Amino acid sequence: MSGIEISKERKSALVEKVRGYLSEEFDLEIGGFEVEFFIDFLAKEMGAGFYNQGLHDAQAIVSLKLEDISDAIYEIEKPVN
Repeated sequence: MSGIEISKERKSALVEKVRGYLSEEFDLEIGGFEVEFFIDFLAKEMGAGFYNQGLHDAQAIVSLKLEDISDAIYEIEKPVN
């Protein structure tokens, strides 16, 4: 599996969010270039964990839906004499 890829537009939005958060919560002004490196670090070190959790969450939803489908099929079965 390759690394987590973030589009340029998405990364720009994340940079602004992180800069705003650091400014509001810690009164820390940091440049966009530094924040980009921080986002890259987070993606590299933590991205796979978040990605995997998303996969597990999706798998749980699909499993529930498959159970619903199985129940629906069972309900419309015709009796066999």
